[in-house]
Amino acid sequence: MSIYKDLEPTNFDKIETYELKSRPSKVTVKDFAKPIESDDTLDSFLDKFSNILAVQSVKELASAIARAKKIKKPIIWGIGGHVIKTGLSPILIDLMNQGFLTAIASNGSVLVHDTEIALVGFTSEDVDATLGKGDFGAAKETGEILNQAANNGQKDKIGLGEAMCREVTNLNPDYSDFSILCQAYKQKVPVTSHLTIGADIGHFQASADGSALGETSHTDFKLFCSIVKEMNGGGVYINYGSAVTLPEIFLKAITVNKNLGFEIQDITTANFDFIQHYRPNTNVVRRPTANGAGKGVSITGHHELTLPLLTAFIKTLA
Repeated sequence: MSIYKDLEPTNFDKIETYELKSRPSKVTVKDFAKPIESDDTLDSFLDKFSNILAVQSVKELASAIARAKKIKKPIIWGIGGHVIKTGLSPILIDLMNQGFLTAIASNGSVLVHDTEIALVGFTSEDVDATLGKGDFGAAKETGEILNQAANNGQKDKIGLGEAMCREVTNLNPDYSDFSILCQAYKQKVPVTSHLTIGADIGHFQASADGSALGETSHTDFKLFCSIVKEMNGGGVYINYGSAVTLPEIFLKAITVNKNLGFEIQDITTANFDFIQHYRPNTNVVRRPTANGAGKGVSITGHHELTLPLLTAFIKTLA
């Protein structure tokens, strides 16, 4: 006998049901993956992915990128330093050469890591091993090149991204083929760099000039706003590995153009990261595409896996 004498269980006898076959469903066997064979071509391999959730999103993004190239709209890649540190520069350079990357927005760490790759073919120091000794971020050449580029850029009234591309290229580095900065300069692909003063090595070296760093980075923000304006009618913005800086920059570029009376409709945005954060999903994926302005997608996974996969889907549409 229950102690809850005034509480009766709900009677399910009159629950209404329906035939399973009559119900619309999100997943069917035609969307299932197929077994992978050792002799699959790239096309047949990609065709064997399930057509569900993230795969659908990657396919849609690849189609949007292919469309943007066809109609000559910007395909802007906003990248963080981790994209460089995971060895993906050759893929981005190939996309640049093929017209699937028409502009790069970077945070300051991209400048650091790409410069080191160009100069010596390696980057990414062991912070745990060097921080205690006060050696972290004290590489002489890296900081001096960054700061000299900012000084020259301020003098020549150009942005920090272009100034860094020029500075590194003019050094004729041994590993320029692996450098996004060098290859973008060669192809005349715009590179803008958006600093957080104090966040990057070089900012605490004696050669650092805050006015030069700030002015050239501000010039890049204005240039970035001009590039974003051209997204209207089919452009694409991809945020790859920046959790704070670039999502904020992108949102501000959207509002600048809205304030100036420019339409930014029919755009596609995407965020790729191994952890989904608030700002990228809010400021890149959701807000700029709200109210029918476009479509945004979020893909979770390691850059070294997702970027080659996205590129493969793009290439099959080329």
